[in-house]
Amino acid sequence: MQRREFLKQSALVTAAAALLNRAAEAESKPSKGKKPNVLFFFTDQQRVDTVGCYGSPMINHMTPHLDRMASEGVRFNYAFTPQPVCGPTRACIQTGKYATETGCWRNNIALKPEEKTLADALSAAGYEVGYIGKWHLASTGGLGLKDGQKPVNYATKPVPPDCRGGYRDYWLASDVLEFTSSAFDGHMFDGDGNRRDFPRGRYRVDAQTDWVLEYLRTRKRDKPFFLMASYLEPHHQNNASHFVGPVGSKERFKTYTSPLDLPPGTGDWEAEMPDYLGACQALDANLGRVRAELERLGIADNTLIIYASDHSCHFKTRNAEYKRACHDDATRVPMIMCGPGFAGGKVVDDLVSLLDVPSTILGEAGVKLPETFRGRPLQQLVSGTPTDWRKELFIQISESQVGRAVRTSRWTYSVRAEDKQGCEVSCSSEYTEDFLYDNENDPNQQNNLVADPKHSDTRAELARILRRYIAAVEGMDATIKPRQT
Repeated sequence: MQRREFLKQSALVTAAAALLNRAAEAESKPSKGKKPNVLFFFTDQQRVDTVGCYGSPMINHMTPHLDRMASEGVRFNYAFTPQPVCGPTRACIQTGKYATETGCWRNNIALKPEEKTLADALSAAGYEVGYIGKWHLASTGGLGLKDGQKPVNYATKPVPPDCRGGYRDYWLASDVLEFTSSAFDGHMFDGDGNRRDFPRGRYRVDAQTDWVLEYLRTRKRDKPFFLMASYLEPHHQNNASHFVGPVGSKERFKTYTSPLDLPPGTGDWEAEMPDYLGACQALDANLGRVRAELERLGIADNTLIIYASDHSCHFKTRNAEYKRACHDDATRVPMIMCGPGFAGGKVVDDLVSLLDVPSTILGEAGVKLPETFRGRPLQQLVSGTPTDWRKELFIQISESQVGRAVRTSRWTYSVRAEDKQGCEVSCSSEYTEDFLYDNENDPNQQNNLVADPKHSDTRAELARILRRYIAAVEGMDATIKPRQT
């Protein structure tokens, strides 16, 4: 009897322990149907070849955290910006629309307060929405102001609530972060408009990530969250006209394999690359910190992390600055996603746009896409390539020109309005051919074929595609003149 009672009690203890273990597992793993968190780790002016998993030849093992994230998630091999300049790209991501549709077609044009945004849609779906870092969508000034329109400048002041794009739950940002900080000193503003300083001497990427971790640790956790962490790096520091990496970058990265799209003796890449690479490595290290914190908090399995940049960087080899061009070294960006729905170390070779990111986020949250959203949920590509996925991407270019481009798997084709100034007007009805590159045979885009008569049929077909996009997005029946030899 005693042995039977002992066995009975042992069985009860074992069963109770099993129940406790299952309860603990249930707390640490997402329950079925639970909405996932989304954390968007957004960088500025980052080249694809700074990331190891893209086959970067420059520095070996420089981005272990991104490489691991790609091995666990999904890497998009051909992701492009719809507008290769900071403010317009950010407007595209917040609204799901092309830059000319938002009115933010160049830098220094504020996003309209009445614009329905990604944050608005997620808030309505029960998400806590937060933003940390560079905003770049609150100020309006410069050329191209409409009659009677007054400039508004929040470059060094707190962004008021109605200019924050719907990020109403958590805010710690600057409209123009390079104007309120240097690489090792500076501040942002919290939701109440109070200044919050970086610890002096702490690298800006590290300090900003400190605040990202603080948010993750202190939030209430009664809702799923969407957090956009928008970094300035590896963008150059405007007031210094240089890229600034962590201390020691010049020595640590003085030796690297030169990118083939940047000819020796052109631009400023030979002088600036070590600090640029240092900034990229700092971003990778801080991504690792964020992922480790999600693991520690027990929410990694139910958090989708998106890593992408707003545009790339050609180091003044295509024009007089760093972007604002049709070339891949201005428009192609790293994009990696890892988390619910994005797993298995997959590589997607289809053409995707940053405009697909807001649609993907809403798709992850189970939110119906607004009819105005131009992109498509990337879950469609991960689960199986749809037969109707796009074969080309439409790119608008401002400030350096009034330009338009189309990127297919093989061709890059662009046009510009020769009689228009890119900082004064957003659109044109007349363009002239500017560039044609055969990406299959000239992946570094060194040989412009736009005046080559052997490619006249290709140019004519690409012009038809481009005119169709211009008509659909901008409502213009544009003409495109051939480039004469």
